[in-house]
Amino acid sequence: MKKKVVVGMSGGVDSSVAAWLLKEQGYDVVGVTMQIWQDEEEQTQEENGGCCGLSAVEDARRVAQTLEIPYYVMNFKAEFKEKVMDYFAEEYLCGRTPNPCIACNRYVKWEALLQRSLSIGADYIATGHYARIRQLPNGRYTICRSATAAKDQTYALYNLTQEQLTHTLMPVGEYTKEEIRAIAERIGLRVANKPDSQEICFVPDDDYAAFIEDYTGRKLPAGNFVTADGRVLGQHRGITHYTIGQRRGLQLPMGHRVFVTEIRPDTNEVVVGENEELFKRHLTANRLNFMAVPGIDGERRVTAKIRYNHKGAPAVIRMTGADTIECVFDEPQRAATPGQAVVFYDGENVLGGGTIL
Repeated sequence: MKKKVVVGMSGGVDSSVAAWLLKEQGYDVVGVTMQIWQDEEEQTQEENGGCCGLSAVEDARRVAQTLEIPYYVMNFKAEFKEKVMDYFAEEYLCGRTPNPCIACNRYVKWEALLQRSLSIGADYIATGHYARIRQLPNGRYTICRSATAAKDQTYALYNLTQEQLTHTLMPVGEYTKEEIRAIAERIGLRVANKPDSQEICFVPDDDYAAFIEDYTGRKLPAGNFVTADGRVLGQHRGITHYTIGQRRGLQLPMGHRVFVTEIRPDTNEVVVGENEELFKRHLTANRLNFMAVPGIDGERRVTAKIRYNHKGAPAVIRMTGADTIECVFDEPQRAATPGQAVVFYDGENVLGGGTIL
């Protein structure tokens, strides 16, 4: 009896080749595109190359026809609004910088899609992520780095549960991007050279502040730019316009480059300072999810990544509460940002991670 797998198809080359690879491996493959937010004109999506827009549906449907697999569009708008868009807006209003892709992976692509897929008789779901799933000698499942460091996507997947990993396949993780494009070309997929989507899918112009204002109906008031010791330097446009480490758009007549070092929602202040002030050795995190281990006792040496394109740096972690962890880096790291994820690695394996406080 063939095992059935539902492949989340975004219309991009990675998920398209994932579906082909699984069919080649003998799985009963079903393609699904998740309709999660889009009501916009197709033209907008074509221009922005979004991962989940209306053009994605057309591309994915054509790929499914080429591969001769069943294809469906499933509506997850309610889940996406609650778990991703509401969360995104709320975090920014609280002065933090969220990572909506991590929330989408955990609560929509996996939780919602997996439950619906299991309910229609599937054994697995699969995606086109550059990562690999491995079962360790301790019996637990973890995500480990993909075959290509250039496209490794493990950082955005640290939050998946053991139950979700048990039912997940990631065939693309064994290949480089160039190899995936070459396969797509060889099997005649029109999406072989489609560009990767870059921006957050529901904010195609990258103007987060305008999106939040429009989405919540709340216009945040201007406030003061201040130094760490409270000296007022000028007026900011509202805290949703800023993130830790930001240099552009501050428009302060300081005579040299300054950076956002802290956001204080309680007093509506944005603190600016020198680049050196962004480097810190300590961070704390909560909303923890452990993957390769059920938890940690005492201290543990890890490599820790504080954002998607951070290379990772040696650190020591220890629990400071039931759901809080302290991470101390060997060398100071730049711009650890509240609301972003910190992900801990043991070699190639994801040990776990959390949200930076």
